[in-house]
Amino acid sequence: MRRYKRLIIFFVPGTLLYLGLFIYPSLTGLLHSFTDWDGLSPSYRYIGLDNYRTLSENIVFSKSLGNNMKFMLAVVLVQTVVSLILALRLSKETKTSIVLRSLYFVPTVISSVAVGFIWTFVYDPTLGVINQALEQSGFGNLTQNWLGDINLAIFSIALVQAWAHIGQMVILFVAGLQAIPTELIESAKLDGGSRWQVFTRITWPLLAPAAAIVVAFTTIQSLKAFDLVFTMTGGGPNYATEILSTFIYSTAFSSYKFGLASAASVLFLALISLITFLQFRILRTDRISY
Repeated sequence: MRRYKRLIIFFVPGTLLYLGLFIYPSLTGLLHSFTDWDGLSPSYRYIGLDNYRTLSENIVFSKSLGNNMKFMLAVVLVQTVVSLILALRLSKETKTSIVLRSLYFVPTVISSVAVGFIWTFVYDPTLGVINQALEQSGFGNLTQNWLGDINLAIFSIALVQAWAHIGQMVILFVAGLQAIPTELIESAKLDGGSRWQVFTRITWPLLAPAAAIVVAFTTIQSLKAFDLVFTMTGGGPNYATEILSTFIYSTAFSSYKFGLASAASVLFLALISLITFLQFRILRTDRISY
């Protein structure tokens, strides 16, 4: 009986919070996705699948979905590759590596809104650090309107997203590298294996579980991104940086179409769940053994 009391004390508060803060809002959102609710009126009308049909014909929604995919791919590629390279350089426990790991982690603890405002000044076409550095180093022809160019804007923000969270991924990769038995690495080197062969045949396969977590975290973070896009461009110019989260926000709180925004949220949740499931299936590591 005492054991059951402990279980109740530990599980009931968390379960109630989960039900109240996630399950109930999710079910309510699903219900509203079949209505024409404007978010203010006490009553609403059920309209079946009309919101989903509207989204399938909505050009801005389609563009937001495409931008989200570009944003996600850019962030996952940059963040995974750069954090892996940094982790390989910082995996040994030296004073320098510990200090550098801390420095790379600093952007993670800064508010996304503050990061967005800072990088808006950095990207400024006239006063920004990047364009000024290019001008002074003789590469003035490479200066760009980083947030005003419809072809560059989404990738400019993606780089900021990758920079802001790279410290977390470095820590995960370092933890994965430190879990690899050093005997395996030393044996491979004694057998004449080059650094590339040791990495591709020993290090990377054993690092796959950490890589799977990094890719999954990065994907979810990039799909849920909102603060940076909203503070840096607000979805512009000409919807070039409009992503699903900003589309849902503007539909709900600017156009007062909560039913339509709820339908977009349901599709967004389904998309995140599908991509995450496929990633874990592709990056599954249960067959790796030495």
